[in-house]
This record gives sequence, C-alpha cells and structure tokens, in this order.
Amino acid sequence: MRALVLVLGLLGCRSAAPAPPAPWTDLLAEPYHLTAFGGEGEVSLEQGVLRLAQGEPLTGVTWDTAVPAGDYELELNATRDLGDDFFVGLTFPIDGEHLTLILGGWGGALCGLSCLDGADASSNDTRFFEGFERGRAYEVGLVVEGECVTVSLDGRVVIDLDTDGRQRSLRTEVGGSVPLGMTSFLTQASYRKLRWRPR
Repeated sequence: MRALVLVLGLLGCRSAAPAPPAPWTDLLAEPYHLTAFGGEGEVSLEQGVLRLAQGEPLTGVTWDTAVPAGDYELELNATRDLGDDFFVGLTFPIDGEHLTLILGGWGGALCGLSCLDGADASSNDTRFFEGFERGRAYEVGLVVEGECVTVSLDGRVVIDLDTDGRQRSLRTEVGGSVPLGMTSFLTQASYRKLRWRPR
C-alpha cells in the first residue's frame, strides 16, 4: 500500500511539471521596413546579421507583424561598429503603451528607458552609465511582465522597474518605431540575434 501511495505521489509530481517554454520568434527572419526618420543610413541583412549604417542622425527598422504582446522576453546581440552614440534604441510594447531602451547614448555611455513621467533616459531613475567597446558584441535581455521591465546586460541585471503609476511615453523622434523598432544614432550598429517569446 505504501509503495502504491509513493508511485501515485511521483505521478502527481510529474503531471505538475512546468510546461516547456514557448518557441522563439526570430525577428531577423520576419519582414521589417526602414523607419522614415529622414537622413537615415542604409540597412542590410546578410547571413543573419542586421546592419544599420550611420544616419544623420538616426537609422532604424520597424516590425509591424510578429511583434510581442502581453508578457514576453526578448534577447538581442548588439555591436557598436562605428560612432560614439547609442547602438541600441529598442522601442518595445508594454501594457498597451511603449518605451525605448537606450544603450550607449549621449556621447557613448548613458543608458536607460525613455520616457518615464515625461523624462527621457538621461533624466529619470533608470539612468546608468556603461562603457561600450567598439566591435564587441553585447548580450541584452529584456523581460516585460505586466507593468514591470527587467533589462540585463551580459547576464547582469541593470534595470528592474515597476512602471505601475508611471507615465510611459516616447520621444517624438522615435514615434515611427512603434510597435517594435530598433534605432541607432550617429552610429553604425549590427545585430546577430534579435528574438522574443511569450512568458
């Protein structure tokens, strides 16, 4: 009898195992369009590498389909090839609104989320500074759960923020990046991974 109870208990544990993670959507395999900033540089996708040439000042691409909604995680591998300003300007959806993750802006090192309570990444409490080397690839993770945003850089959490009660908005310049877009500023950037999946 005790053995039967043990077996049933083990079966119960197995049935409660977590579901496997959802499959990734590879954004580099999905259609996108060049964001019409005016003065944008060329965009190319070759051998799985998306390159944004240096713009005057912005170059970017926008995805209109296959974009995340609800709770999700997003991963990207990004490199600043040339220039000294932001090489990641990732506009992403959150709870029906949008924010932009900036890495390496305002002269090369400033990072944060734009915009919170009307303040961009240079002026709100997500601001931090990071030295980025040209030619080096950086692994970036973004998790959206409800109104919370977590950002990691090379596996280290750099932003962990509950935006509940905060005004979320975009700088006017990146309005064309909605619903999901990647932008660089006076900088040539390349991306070897850009994908998302539901949580």
